[in-house]
Amino acid sequence: YLIVGGMPEAVKEYSQNNRLLEVAEIQGAIINAYIADMAKYATYSDTTKIMACFDSLPAQLAKDNKKFQYKVVARGGRASLFGASIDWLLASGIVLKCERIEQGQHPLAIFKDLASFKLYMGDVGLLSHRAGVNEYDIIKGNDHVFIGALTENYVATALIQKGYPLYYWTSGTSEVDFVIEKQSEVLPIEVKARENVKSRSLSVYVKHYHPDYSIRISGKNFGFENGILAIPLYAVFCL
Repeated sequence: YLIVGGMPEAVKEYSQNNRLLEVAEIQGAIINAYIADMAKYATYSDTTKIMACFDSLPAQLAKDNKKFQYKVVARGGRASLFGASIDWLLASGIVLKCERIEQGQHPLAIFKDLASFKLYMGDVGLLSHRAGVNEYDIIKGNDHVFIGALTENYVATALIQKGYPLYYWTSGTSEVDFVIEKQSEVLPIEVKARENVKSRSLSVYVKHYHPDYSIRISGKNFGFENGILAIPLYAVFCL
């Protein structure tokens, strides 16, 4: 799924023929259609900025600190120059925005840090294609440098499909990948691409905010231990 993603035409091609080469061609055509729309519905100057933001997404997510940085888009980049371009990408559904919260308390929306956010692709398969990820690195379980970013992006799309707004939390060097709100419950979510589930950041969050329980999404099976609900990667839809 990290390679194919969920775009209907790509899923149909893979389900019928089980060939990734044709899937990549479909994904390339979808991305080209996105770029064509950028040129069709914006001025030339705006199109250039929108494309620059879009092209920077793999590099943004490959960083240890995945916070969107305008300087990655272009030298001297700033919000006043590229802010409208990001709004265009969000309105089109091409990208998803995950906003930083300063406090892990209910209601999360009032604790948003409007200046800090992460951007994910609306479809994880398109991100894989855009980043040029080799499917064998995923299938064989190699520790590819980008596997963590792909896994986070997958979880982001799954949470959106379940109706959860995307938030993340940081404090100093600690970062929790996602924080969700179930009625008045605020729950931290840690995402791991493999079975290595150690997380100092989650411990810092729990010590500070004392949630009813935490959620860890990883390569491990279902379980509940030490206040952590374990959910395997394939079962994010169960949230």
